[in-house]
Amino acid sequence: MLDIQHLSKTFGPYQALTDLTLRLVPGEVYGLLGPNGAGKTTTINVLSGLLQPDTGQVLIAGELASEKTKARLGIMPQQNLLYQSLTCGENLAFFAQIYGLPKSLRSKRIMACLQAVNLEDRVDSVVGQLSGGMQRRLSLAVAIVHGPKLVVLDEPTTGLDIEARYGVWNLIRQLQQDGVTVLLTTHLLDEAERLCDRIGFLKQGHLLAQGSLNELRERIPAAEVVTLQTTDEAAAIERAKSHGFTLRRYDNHLAFWIPQRLELQELLHHFDGIPLDSIARSPVTLEHIYLEVTRP
Repeated sequence: MLDIQHLSKTFGPYQALTDLTLRLVPGEVYGLLGPNGAGKTTTINVLSGLLQPDTGQVLIAGELASEKTKARLGIMPQQNLLYQSLTCGENLAFFAQIYGLPKSLRSKRIMACLQAVNLEDRVDSVVGQLSGGMQRRLSLAVAIVHGPKLVVLDEPTTGLDIEARYGVWNLIRQLQQDGVTVLLTTHLLDEAERLCDRIGFLKQGHLLAQGSLNELRERIPAAEVVTLQTTDEAAAIERAKSHGFTLRRYDNHLAFWIPQRLELQELLHHFDGIPLDSIARSPVTLEHIYLEVTRP
């Protein structure tokens, strides 16, 4: 559904994207993750036609991205681009008209989109009087009002409370069930874990790795991650290395990759004689993978 081929973009001396290539199949939810400045927004701006790449091309449903393909694409930007003096219904009607949705279908489609984001009772509410979370949900309704087959969601749950966040997640799942392809950018790793079929890591314009969560887990040769708090870190590190455990620090906490799952008593035995204030174990998560892939 979306085919990005060898995309590069510079801004003066700054290389925003370097030979970015990725392909999204119909009905897939693909998470594009990376720190600020990684190139995610530049990628979205190229997809939407706001920027022209230096090299490479973008195909949507097999056709070069152009005015002709815009109706197949819906974009929810990171910043809400709504008309504050208009009502929710008027905003949706305006964008439906811009996208060429037939007038006979607009009213029904507008209400369906408002219901999808739990704003059906706000059809006549002026946008400027809505909370930030409500405006975020309305931005999502705008992105899908014309029934696109490819939707780009740039940090869609920013500013939402937990209930509204779950509501957006359910809507993304419903879009996928309806055959819509979704490109999702987010800083919330649990969001990507829950929603995405595949995940790509972007840093300084380079796609460092991509794959399903299980495929990405293979980049960390560990059955679990053990985090310790101790007053004698040097002794703990030396002991762990003697057992073949790989040292890492997460948020300045001492952690080790354990190659196979151990019973708690066996794990404690490995650190026998070392003062432990706490010990915690967890499976390999997307956070561990992200930090490993993007580390200097």
